[in-house]
Amino acid sequence: MHWTKKQISILAIVAITSFMGTFLISSVNIALPSIERSFGLDAVKLSWIITSFLLATAMFLLPVGRWGDLTGIRRIFKTGVVVFTISSLICGFSGSGNWLIFFRYIQGIGAAFTSTTGPAILVSAFLPQFRGRVLGMSVSAVYLGLAFGPFAGGLLTQYLGWRSIFFVSGALGLISTAIAFLFLGKDQNLLSAGKKLNLKGTLFYMIGLVALVYGSSLIPEASGWFMMGGGLLALFIFWKLESKSSMPVIETRLFTRNRLFAFSNLAALINYSATFAIVFLLSLYLQKIKEFSPRDAGIILVAQPAMMAIFSPIAGRLSDRFQPRYLATLGMTMCTIGLTAFAFLTSSTPVHIIVLLLLWVGLGFAFFSSPNMNTIMSSVSKTQLGLASGSAATMRVLGQITSMTIATFYFAGMLGGEAIELVSVPLFLKVMKWSFLTFAAISIAGIFFSYNRGKIHR
Repeated sequence: MHWTKKQISILAIVAITSFMGTFLISSVNIALPSIERSFGLDAVKLSWIITSFLLATAMFLLPVGRWGDLTGIRRIFKTGVVVFTISSLICGFSGSGNWLIFFRYIQGIGAAFTSTTGPAILVSAFLPQFRGRVLGMSVSAVYLGLAFGPFAGGLLTQYLGWRSIFFVSGALGLISTAIAFLFLGKDQNLLSAGKKLNLKGTLFYMIGLVALVYGSSLIPEASGWFMMGGGLLALFIFWKLESKSSMPVIETRLFTRNRLFAFSNLAALINYSATFAIVFLLSLYLQKIKEFSPRDAGIILVAQPAMMAIFSPIAGRLSDRFQPRYLATLGMTMCTIGLTAFAFLTSSTPVHIIVLLLLWVGLGFAFFSSPNMNTIMSSVSKTQLGLASGSAATMRVLGQITSMTIATFYFAGMLGGEAIELVSVPLFLKVMKWSFLTFAAISIAGIFFSYNRGKIHR
């Protein structure tokens, strides 16, 4: 195996940017109580520190793939690294909660630019026999960011303050920027040149997401319900426009004519919708109810992503030997049981029970994620692999958005304008209970789609 200096550099930059995105999400979760105290934010605004990043990523993830085909994936990637780096540094200097939310949104746009084009750059830079290996390294970086984020975020927040998380991300971004402009090179032979993006459909997609997510934070006001309804209508119009488009950003026919593909993507959407907000809620629970320091809370929360990182490769190999739907259904069932158990946490729940539940859900997620991704990629032809990969990434981010939207819905409906620090313990536990029961109910639907998707014909 002889890789050139340029190939190694490309792998390094894609791995670093993959790490940064998940590191930021998981580390900022730990810093939320400190950010709340710094700016005096209420519960709903505090949730927007996470949601604004995810919303921007979700809005741009689909169209950026097409923009890359038209203007060059390397150009888009370099732009994303620069935007991510600058916004990370500015986040560290934010003087108010509103400015931090705004620059987190800009940061999410940069993340969308790099996460969409990164895998495509890897595939184009390596021979076919090495592609699985380098893509695996990139995925490992994603899980490493998830696992390292709570621990590192807790340490940084406790000893250097929450702003240091963004400065560290900015420093990594500067390194990535330098490597990108030195070694990434320029785009050549744009096969899609001359084709046009379906901007009308993209506009409805973006408007629909914003209305749906922002409307949830206005509940129980009538305007909140109106905006959420309008958001659903806009997404429906987007789907209809994409179905008729000759250059769609999402291939709707794969969802309507390929049951294996459709059910696997729906299962992914449901799984992320049910599990993503676990760290968000438990970070607040551990620091408010259990009175742990950011460092200790981070150490506890490492349990879930650590299990995901260890067992996802094992589950992936097992899915090559057994029908993936059985493994994915087992994983979704384990997640459902864990989510139900989280709903009954109290102020006196022993820490070892919380750790065991995190390990259990992490193992369940591992058994679901890799076999489910295997199914998605195996359900399409070789010419549709990029489309399938982009679809899976979109389901992931939309699921994360949905999970935070559900949590925000209960914060807005039950806590109103109260800061979490000032909310009574029973009321906060009530919000947690209803959030986790909702996640468990959603996860039950995921069990259905996981099992009934059909078999892979290898």
